[in-house]
Amino acid sequence: MLRGTFEYMKSVNKTTILNKIRLSGSISRADIARETGITPPTVSSLVKELIRENLVIESRLGQSIGGRKPTLLQLKEDGYYVIGLDAGSKTIKGIVSDLVGNIYDRVEVDIYPNITKEEFLTCLSVVAEQLLGGNKQYTGRILGIGVAMHGIIDVKTGTSLSSVNSGLLNVPIKQTLEKKFDLPVLVENNSRAMTLGEYWFGNESAANRFAVINIGRGVGSGLIEDNKLIHGAHGVAGEIGHASISLEGERCSCGNIGCLETFVTGEAIVRRAKRSIPDAPENLTAEGVYRLAKQGKREYIQALEETGRLIGVGIVNFIHTANPNKIVLSGGVMKSKEFLLPSIQQIISERALIDETIIEVSKLGDDITVLGAAALLLNDLFYCYIV
Repeated sequence: MLRGTFEYMKSVNKTTILNKIRLSGSISRADIARETGITPPTVSSLVKELIRENLVIESRLGQSIGGRKPTLLQLKEDGYYVIGLDAGSKTIKGIVSDLVGNIYDRVEVDIYPNITKEEFLTCLSVVAEQLLGGNKQYTGRILGIGVAMHGIIDVKTGTSLSSVNSGLLNVPIKQTLEKKFDLPVLVENNSRAMTLGEYWFGNESAANRFAVINIGRGVGSGLIEDNKLIHGAHGVAGEIGHASISLEGERCSCGNIGCLETFVTGEAIVRRAKRSIPDAPENLTAEGVYRLAKQGKREYIQALEETGRLIGVGIVNFIHTANPNKIVLSGGVMKSKEFLLPSIQQIISERALIDETIIEVSKLGDDITVLGAAALLLNDLFYCYIV
């Protein structure tokens, strides 16, 4: 028992030191000891282990406050790599990333409608295989594979339980990929993975309670508290797209009527524009609405402003239930941010009990999901580090 406790505390200290180096950019051993409360001899010993394990390097000399200049420590960004897979309903995208989100390789394959479970798993394997074989520098230095998948995920078993978009049920992603590649595999809902990606690579001012709301073909969200993703009792925390904001309206893909998703997705924007604009083109798309709004067409600007108000209602509900410090908005719909954000902010200002939540738009763009998938492995490394 004593030995187990010792090893546990060593692991906790090692994780603390690794994270302090990561978050500081560069830091001395003495500063680590002072800021973490870990004794200098312990810091020195564990830093040696981290250097041997290819996670930390010694860099330049720091400023002296009397005596010798201290040697600063940095994360070895390319000491290891991770693979991130974004398993969408139309494509599977994959990347190789280092420990700070620099992308080295990309692969993308199309998947077709009515794909079977077996065919889907084959497509995932093909993307991972191409990335693993892309460069010899990755040999023996891949920490694992992270997969972001739409729908309801059993994160413990890495199984995609159900996906409305693809119709796939009980897909054993983790089991299949681990057997094929002999690497750790972590699987997460795509919106929660996006949240982790934004938190790791796009969130300059860390918030204790941080959320991402993704608005594109569907609507989803993720919430992080104290560096941990919140899943809820049955794994459906964050399904804000299926929160009812009306007792009427279009029927949602989930079967209900009045879901937020039926009002603010790209398809919903097109439906609203066609209903309100008599001469709207038959082949109008959400991108087309945005393009015409940028040309100054008032009817299309109004369609986007109305969408912003509806998104604002959804966000107010989210603020009142989840109460995050910060919400980052992502997804294809938010490419129209200049027309959406003023209406969103106005509704929040008018309706939120406390208007103190920071609202921003993601800076990661289309890479947010694959980086989020990669971050699954990094979060596991930096916050669940086991000696």
